[in-house]
Amino acid sequence: MTSAGFNVTSSVTLVGFSSLSGHSSLLFFVFLLLYLFVLFSDSLVIYIICSQRALHRPMFAFVASVLLNSLIASTVFYPKLLSDLLLSGAGLVQVSRTLCLCQGFFVSSLGGSSYMLLSAMAFDRYLSICHPMHYAVLVTPAKVVLMLLLCWMLPLIGGGVTTLLASRLPLCRAQLNRVYCIIYSIVSLSCGGAEAQLSGIFGQLIRAVIIFLPTAFVLYSYARILFICLRRSRSFSSKALQTCLPHLLVFFNNSISVCLDLLLRRLQSNRESDSTVITSILMILVPTVLNPVVYGLKLKEVFTHVKRLLRCRRDS
Repeated sequence: MTSAGFNVTSSVTLVGFSSLSGHSSLLFFVFLLLYLFVLFSDSLVIYIICSQRALHRPMFAFVASVLLNSLIASTVFYPKLLSDLLLSGAGLVQVSRTLCLCQGFFVSSLGGSSYMLLSAMAFDRYLSICHPMHYAVLVTPAKVVLMLLLCWMLPLIGGGVTTLLASRLPLCRAQLNRVYCIIYSIVSLSCGGAEAQLSGIFGQLIRAVIIFLPTAFVLYSYARILFICLRRSRSFSSKALQTCLPHLLVFFNNSISVCLDLLLRRLQSNRESDSTVITSILMILVPTVLNPVVYGLKLKEVFTHVKRLLRCRRDS
């Protein structure tokens, strides 16, 4: 089958594994240990937040949601990566177009919802610190549920439309210099034309709405919090900044990973590069591993229950 003189393909070859082929066995065990760690740590913090009534507050609802996103993203990413490492004898892994699109949908949707959840968390901290007298009225359980639904549904709809547009494009190239699929890379393999341009423009629009606007809102919210803290007492400022620190660490952790990936995508979009492959792995690996560590260790209320639970298990 051809399109405008090009050979059209129905599958995608992940050539990024050629950069890892010499260390497949070692990387398999490393990623397996990381996956088990993420499953345990995310599940532990989510369990503590759900089981402790003292933690049934808006901030911890957003924390549990971010970690749930991390847990789902890990389930989408790590098992597929582990199986591909076992099967990539020649450093090449061929996947169907449908499977590639599904993985791209989950990666983009979960990444976008994480950013929106972090912006909702920043809004919650802003109201709690800057408007404490009105916090209980402004942030009710019903409004928290509404914000959570918005943070999940908007990226799902955007990711679904982007995936649908990408699925209509004929692919004239098959080799993808990654170890997993994202929608942008699938579009880059297409034969071009008006539909590819439309898909690219819509993808940029969705990225602006789901990533860049929440990023600007997060920065504005924490700038306002910092401004308020500078005008208050040292004890108030210390307590407020200590509460915000874990959220800022998670936000910058996610932002640095995305910015590095976007930068390398622009600089090296037309040639293979080991750094592109490594960065694409770190983009998912670093947030999924560090998020539960940050929230488990830096949030005092959670860390207290983690120590208590682990101590009880050890004593029993």
